[in-house]
Amino acid sequence: MGIETALADRKGKEFCELPKVTNTNSKARKSRRRQKKTSPVQKLFETCKEVFSFHGVDNVPSPEDVQRLRSVLDDMKPADVGLTPELPYFRTTPAHRTPAITYLHLYECERFSMGIFCLPPSGVLPLHNHPGMTVFGKILFGTMHIKSYDWVADVPCNTSTHVNSTQIPSSDVRLAKVKVDKDFTAPCNTSILYPTDGGNMHCFTAVTACAVLDVLGPPYSDPDGRHCQYYLDYPFSDFSVDGITVPEEEKEGYAWLNEREKPEDLAVVGALYRGPKIVEN
Repeated sequence: MGIETALADRKGKEFCELPKVTNTNSKARKSRRRQKKTSPVQKLFETCKEVFSFHGVDNVPSPEDVQRLRSVLDDMKPADVGLTPELPYFRTTPAHRTPAITYLHLYECERFSMGIFCLPPSGVLPLHNHPGMTVFGKILFGTMHIKSYDWVADVPCNTSTHVNSTQIPSSDVRLAKVKVDKDFTAPCNTSILYPTDGGNMHCFTAVTACAVLDVLGPPYSDPDGRHCQYYLDYPFSDFSVDGITVPEEEKEGYAWLNEREKPEDLAVVGALYRGPKIVEN
């Protein structure tokens, strides 16, 4: 914006320049026109290329880069990616069927990925993780409940005592702290989670039809060991660990997570992204 403003301030002066610089001014005007034509999704793509240019697993972008990408996402609107709530992805699903979630793939390379999850009412993305990733999430429209956790460091996983009736081996659960547990309604700020902080494991539940634009850096990759793992969460009181105590009034802020297979009823289908094109250059 600063560059565009400076160029605009000089616009009137350019017509008074000597003929020998006319060609340069013409190029400048063309450059300004190209800048004005840049779509928001193209700007997002260009910013991601810069922010994730030298970042790998567990290598978090600098605070300045995080804020730069966040500010671009904060300005994104449904129309910027060709979405409206009237599209078929967001229709209410009959009560006897599990709502299918639609994923619109925008872009992916080894350094980052961009995509949109479209959730109909009651659609759920189960509790899952983002190993070694920095994740930016922007709710484009609708209301979504988000519950997220971070692992509690230095808590042993193999000395707990099984005290509930779920028949889960106590050695398979791990203590996590609740980071977020509330509804978010667009427009709202972009959420950011980090490899070890910010709610790396989260669950999305659509209160109304909603869409969330996700940027992952780096993306999931099975060959590189970045698997999407799913979890079940259990109240803190369901298990106990020798030497681990939490005040009664704080117990709701903790849970035991147990890794599970991908839920059988999870239906995520791909669809063609029909918004403004992203041009690689």
